[in-house]
Amino acid sequence: MTPHTTELRIGVIGLGRAFSLMLPTFIADSRVRLVAASDPREAARRQFLADFGGPVYAEAEDLVRDETVDVVYVASPHQLHRQHTVLAAAAGKHVLVEKPMALSLADCDAMIQACRAAGVHLIVGHCHSFDTPYLYVRDLVASGRFGRVTMIQAQNFTDYLYRPRRPEELITAEGGGAVFSQAAHQVDIVRLLAGRRLARVRCALGNWDPDRPTQGAYSALFMFDGGAYASISYNGHGHFDTDEWMGWIGEMGATKDPKAYGSARRRLHAIQSSAEEARLKAAGTYGGPDYVPPSVTQEHRAFQHFGPIVVSCEHADLRPMPDGVHVYADEQHTFIPLAAGPVPRVEVIDELRRAVLDDCPPLHSGIWAKGTTETCLAMLESDSAGQDIALRYT
Repeated sequence: MTPHTTELRIGVIGLGRAFSLMLPTFIADSRVRLVAASDPREAARRQFLADFGGPVYAEAEDLVRDETVDVVYVASPHQLHRQHTVLAAAAGKHVLVEKPMALSLADCDAMIQACRAAGVHLIVGHCHSFDTPYLYVRDLVASGRFGRVTMIQAQNFTDYLYRPRRPEELITAEGGGAVFSQAAHQVDIVRLLAGRRLARVRCALGNWDPDRPTQGAYSALFMFDGGAYASISYNGHGHFDTDEWMGWIGEMGATKDPKAYGSARRRLHAIQSSAEEARLKAAGTYGGPDYVPPSVTQEHRAFQHFGPIVVSCEHADLRPMPDGVHVYADEQHTFIPLAAGPVPRVEVIDELRRAVLDDCPPLHSGIWAKGTTETCLAMLESDSAGQDIALRYT
């Protein structure tokens, strides 16, 4: 379906955490407009109606039938992505679906086929591979100026595991854990930067807290066609914070206070049960009693990121940062500044508009995202089997 105007009208399925993170973009970018939403929570629907005035629905089936909607943003829990994407495609809507695309390759295939049959575009994100510094490094690599990529190192240490969670978010089979929620970012980034097919994966998982029964950490070695490899590590156990190495710019591009160290663990220690933890998360979610609307400024200070990354090429190491890219070439070190614009995650809207309005195949397509899902599944399988896993679709 081609919109009648160049303003893309977006309907949202799921007014949770993912939606809250995209909300500053939807508010600040005049090229899109939120026109409708669905969520099973009455409080979230009331909040959307008060904020945007559009119709709200308890059921996704009603949202996708809304004729004012051009694009459906699927921000529901991971295990519902297939169902909601297929619904939207059947109604002739273009789809922007949150990462991870799905929890199985069969679900990915169903989503791709549904959108293909309906003649609509499928874009998967936000993943941090949308972020401008990574795209800039990708262009440097593609230029051939520094030779081929030989090695990529990516690390991220956060307090992910100790943020308030619903029970299913601590169950890997239901889409919980660091691999589905966090590796989807790192995998996407290193695949983008390597510019080669990912051939095989070896992974070890860290599940070290019996009170949080899913993996909170992982390390993996990726082998690409042509001999390049990538090493990725993530630790969400709330001790060292790699934002220290990023100039204390946090993942969302805002300045971070190092004095807040340990706050996630302290808050969690005060909670007596999983039900209380789920209520705490719900309270801070869109429409909840503790919900704080996003601050939308005219210019955000830095780009978003996913921790320290170094891309080694034959003649340079390239290091993307929240405000630019370091180039450590054979004989000279230079820093290329990149000025962040007025809208966070503007790259998502850029890609969405190119697809919907210009019929330009998106970089973060369903086919691309299926490769990331395959890689995440291979990481889980590799740890269980204790061996390398060969990939087919990346």
